[in-house]
Amino acid sequence: MIRQSNTRVANPLVELQNLGQSVWCDNISREMLQTGELLRLIGDDGLRGVTSNPTIFEKAINGSNHYDDAIRSLVKSGAEVEAVYEALVTDDIQRGADLFLPAYRETQGQDGFISLEVSPKLARETEATIQEARRLWNRVNRPNLMIKVPATPEGLPAIEQLIGEGINVNVTLMFSMDHYVQVASAYLRGLRRLEQAGRPLTVSSVASFFVSRVDTVVDKLLEERMAKPGADSRRLEALLGKTAIANARLVYRRFREIFGGPEFQSLRAKGARVQRPLWASTSTKNPRYRDVLYAEELVGPDTVDTMPPATITAFRDHGKVRLSLEENLDDAEQVFAQLAEVGIDMKAVTGKLQDDGVRLFAESFDVLMKSLSEKRETLKRA
Repeated sequence: MIRQSNTRVANPLVELQNLGQSVWCDNISREMLQTGELLRLIGDDGLRGVTSNPTIFEKAINGSNHYDDAIRSLVKSGAEVEAVYEALVTDDIQRGADLFLPAYRETQGQDGFISLEVSPKLARETEATIQEARRLWNRVNRPNLMIKVPATPEGLPAIEQLIGEGINVNVTLMFSMDHYVQVASAYLRGLRRLEQAGRPLTVSSVASFFVSRVDTVVDKLLEERMAKPGADSRRLEALLGKTAIANARLVYRRFREIFGGPEFQSLRAKGARVQRPLWASTSTKNPRYRDVLYAEELVGPDTVDTMPPATITAFRDHGKVRLSLEENLDDAEQVFAQLAEVGIDMKAVTGKLQDDGVRLFAESFDVLMKSLSEKRETLKRA
């Protein structure tokens, strides 16, 4: 007779917490809420938060029938298309926020957040972004809400203003060191505004730094160069899959410098929190790379990894946990030096990635509005 061991296998997702990294899920849907899947992730995997964006909601609402009854009821009440969208999203966000309230309280407001993005149509409008963020903050009315604001030039003053009003902010669409430094500076200026107003400095913020999309673009550029006659293919091939991790590790080093420096220490003494780097887009797009590559290579204290469901499942199954963020920093610097030597302009790459991110979110928003409009008209005739 074979006796089963009572030894419980450690969950790698939970182990990440022991090294100071929080795992959030890069997904939210009514199905996750209704089936108890989100609650299971919190209980079994130690999930500490959720992020959302227009693409996530477009897939959730258009990809299932879980919203149909709510849409039907809203249409009967005479709600217009944007009112239908906001009601659906607000309900999901509020219900998700309530599930994370225990984590929020347990960590004294350090974790347990859910994010809701301002309309992507406002990414180039500072004042409209501020007004929209205030309105969503008040409508959702949950202390563990974060309002997502893009790190565009127009978004930066909005971030400063919102932090200065005590509104939690998840800054999104960051791809470069320049983006990161500008965002961290906006956060510190916002904290100074709170300090000058005599208000508590307990506002929270994360800086969402995108990962895999960088490799997708840079690898394509490297492969194009490898295909040219006379190319130094071995040198170019050695750079494949290296840029995104190097980029994030150098940003993390800068984070440690900024938030370990004297300016922030005076704010920390008054209750301010660090603006944690959040690794976004950590699924592996290239099938030749390990499916948990980015999750394994970006582990460090005071960070968040927002993983899509497939990456959560993969990391739970075979993720290897170690403090990896500060490894091979000299190599990370060399990656960028070599990219410049082979003619890849990373400022142009990351600028385009941000522009494309704004455009893609706006396109997802348009697709969702169109489908909701069609559903609304169909239900009105029924």
